[in-house]
Amino acid sequence: MTRISVVTLSLFALVVSSGNAQEKHKMTKADVERQIKELSNWGRWGKDDQLGALNLITPQKRIEAAKLVRNGVSVSMFRDVVKQEAPDNPSPFEHRMINFGRGTDGQWASDNYSVNYHGFAHTHMDSLCHLFYKGKMYNGFSREQVGPDGAEVLMIRNAKSGIFTRGILFDIPLLRGVRFLEPGTAIYPEDLEAWEQFAKVQVQPGDVVFIRTGRWARRAIAGPWSVENGGAAGLHASCAEWLRERDIAMLGSDAASDVIPSGVEGVDFPIHILTLHAMGVHIFDNCDLQAAAKKAEEMERWEFLLTAAPLSVEGGTGSPLNPIATW
Repeated sequence: MTRISVVTLSLFALVVSSGNAQEKHKMTKADVERQIKELSNWGRWGKDDQLGALNLITPQKRIEAAKLVRNGVSVSMFRDVVKQEAPDNPSPFEHRMINFGRGTDGQWASDNYSVNYHGFAHTHMDSLCHLFYKGKMYNGFSREQVGPDGAEVLMIRNAKSGIFTRGILFDIPLLRGVRFLEPGTAIYPEDLEAWEQFAKVQVQPGDVVFIRTGRWARRAIAGPWSVENGGAAGLHASCAEWLRERDIAMLGSDAASDVIPSGVEGVDFPIHILTLHAMGVHIFDNCDLQAAAKKAEEMERWEFLLTAAPLSVEGGTGSPLNPIATW
């Protein structure tokens, strides 16, 4: 057995021995409502702030992140687009050729892309205007400020200068000694703390945390499944307080960050609510973390320089994008 396997199994034993996590972290709708207030970043950077936790990516933070590049190795965390409809991809990526070297205009090849990127299939970034809760968005902006022409506030264009900071990969299947987590498997704060101990890295303000559940590894073996019927592994709502204490700039995963079903009666996607709405934390959804996990394990370094840049769309609620990890 490798050193990594021994340490991993030992750490996971500590998580399991800490008691029944499901019972320990049982939450109600009232608990989520309380945390919306307790974990809130509303007003922290001013009443008109639209960047939210991206404010934590300071010039000094970017300089420190750049110093993480030692080997010059880059790995994409973008899931290759899927053009075929599937249970987890009801709105396939559309690619239509306009010119392809035929007919009277035979000199050029050109095409058209179309994608309904929100959902469970395409790698994308959620802007802070993507979610409403009780008629409000982050920092108290009204849902009435989003209409048929797009969002007036909290739009994706606010992040047009890109994300350049330290990224940290949390490989929970590796921690638990499995290839992937089964749909509906919850990740708890003890898992996150055990991973920090294993990876010898602690999340700092301004970092972006990526949670690997092994979703794409499972899909390759078992095939696609509908999240509505089959669920998804992800963070339990109890992890939100841990993320707020660490002061993360963004949250990413290979699924939708939330465990589905949520385990909180009457509340769907509590992690989305507590990050986008309360903390002002943008989200990367549906990243492909397979190659990054392999490289990180090979190098035994789970921190890296993260670079990503959304499309600058006025009024946009998010954007497809290609997050890149560089060591």
